[in-house]
Parts: sequence; C-alpha cells; structure tokens
Amino acid sequence: MAGYGGVVLVMVVATVMMLTRVCADPDSLQDICVADLSSGVKVNGFACKSKVTAEDFFFAGLAEPGATNTTTGSVVTVANVQKIPGLNTLGVSLSRIDYAPGGLNPPHTHPRATEIVFVLKGGLDVGFITTGNVLISKSIKKGEIFTFPKGLVHFQKNNGKVPAAVIAAFNSQLPGAQLIAATLFAASPPVPDNVLTKAFQVGTKEVEKIKSRFAHKKKTLGT
Repeated sequence: MAGYGGVVLVMVVATVMMLTRVCADPDSLQDICVADLSSGVKVNGFACKSKVTAEDFFFAGLAEPGATNTTTGSVVTVANVQKIPGLNTLGVSLSRIDYAPGGLNPPHTHPRATEIVFVLKGGLDVGFITTGNVLISKSIKKGEIFTFPKGLVHFQKNNGKVPAAVIAAFNSQLPGAQLIAATLFAASPPVPDNVLTKAFQVGTKEVEKIKSRFAHKKKTLGT
C-alpha cells in the first residue's frame, strides 16, 4: 500500500497503539510473550511459549480479498493473537473486512476494544449507536477513516455498486465480537422464546422463524 494510503494506514495503526497506553490490554512486563495457543494454562491472555521464531510475528492473510458470498455479503479476516501469536500482551490487532455490493457487516459490538477503519476501496455507510440511543452515522469513501467507540453497537453497509474493503485496527490483541442478531437468536443454550417475544414485541412464531434461520450459522467476526 503505497503513497497516501500507506501513510494514512500507518497513522491508523499509530493511533491505536497510542490508545493502548490508556484504555486497552494490560501493559506487557517483558519484551515479548508469544502466545502458546496449545497451552492448557488459563490466564488473562495466553501463556508464553519458550521457542520463538519470526513466523510468530507474521501473517499474510490480509493481502487478498475475502470471499463475500455470505448471507450478509461481507466477510471479516482477522489478524488477532489467535492468528499472530506474537501479538500476545501487545494490545493491538487488525482485521480486513470485504463487502460485496449491498453487503452488510451487521450490527455488533467489540467488548474489549475501540475500532478505527481505513477504507481501502469503495464506499460505505457506517454508524454507531450511543447508550443514549443516538445514531452517529456517516458515508465514507476510499482513503477516509471512521472510529467506533469501545463496546458500542455499530455497523458498516456497502450501498454502492462495486466491492468495498477496509482495514480495521483495534487497541486489543483480541477485541471480541458480538453480533447482535446471532447473539440473541443463535445462543447455546437458546435464549427463551418468552424473553425474545417480550423484548421485540412479536409472537413466538416470528421468534422461532428467526431462530431457524440462524440455526446453522456461525459468527464471522472472530472473538
């Protein structure tokens, strides 16, 4: 990514790294702590492994577009600690999100991180909703940036006729993601129907119909 786009992307990552100083994952107490993803030790993060290579800090998975032939017309390719073990304790991660024309990254939250997106191509309608139930939204295009505050429900929608893509940066090694619809209608064990009918002011048949559509689907945003 050369020229203007490269400079802006560097600024995005630098901003996220500055945010880690005040509101993200705990500071590291050593130079590196490469995650031992196979360890059975349970800590707030991952245990450190002893043998480290350059591959622990490398990932090429964001170089190419992901397949957007999904139900929502979008796909998220994550580059978090589960993909790059060297990110353990560093408080930063990235994702690439690709959108087909009309594609939607549905309403979701990241409980452990603020997100900032840089548009690689195309254009998007984006927004987040405050705890006061106010929608903050904007149309953004190639080369532009938008930020989603930690924990708030947000979305991105490609209303254009061509594919779109963004690089998303997070001030956490593992931001977490909760898709609102999938969380409510595809939980295991399931959320009781009487809770959902009361919350959404609909009948049991409508709730069961929505649940059936989510029955065989998995979250796509990573944890």
